[in-house]
Amino acid sequence: MGKSYPCVSEEYKKAVDKAKKKLRGLIAEKNCAPIMLRLAWHSAGTYDVKTKTGGPFGTMRYSAELSHGANNGLDIAVRLLEPIKEQFPILSYADFYQLAGVVAVEVTGGPEIPFHPGREDKPEPPPEGRLPDATKGSDHLRDVFGHMGLSDQDIVALSGGHTLGRCHKERSGFEGPWTANPLIFDNSYFK
Repeated sequence: MGKSYPCVSEEYKKAVDKAKKKLRGLIAEKNCAPIMLRLAWHSAGTYDVKTKTGGPFGTMRYSAELSHGANNGLDIAVRLLEPIKEQFPILSYADFYQLAGVVAVEVTGGPEIPFHPGREDKPEPPPEGRLPDATKGSDHLRDVFGHMGLSDQDIVALSGGHTLGRCHKERSGFEGPWTANPLIFDNSYFK
């Protein structure tokens, strides 16, 4: 038996396709793929498999979640996305932010990612402290990813997303790119 996904209307699916085109333009024009992927990950990376809380529910648009230490700088992504989101009121923020991450990977040469809409917006952000802390070691990563129901293999695969972007001292305390070309999605992070 395959996975089941929420059902959305044809109108919703058409809005997703149109929004995807607009996102492609924005991300290509502004070279903002790294921060869009980071926004999508930081939204999804708060999920807790035991309590079924956190996850990509569009709460990143609220100052309460943007003010979490791990989310420093994501207000930039939210501001860049808002003019496009306003054109598609039918779309949930939860879907829209995840779609921005999907488009970011595709625009930078990564694989085409199947997008399954139907996420609902929630009114309350998850508690702070559910995302990995770059200053802690592998036991911390296993704990954080374990709360999401993910394995060591998943940690390695998801860490490859660092092929896009760079660290900014004012956001993370670290400075510099992870790879030679931080605007290309490839496997150079692992080399």
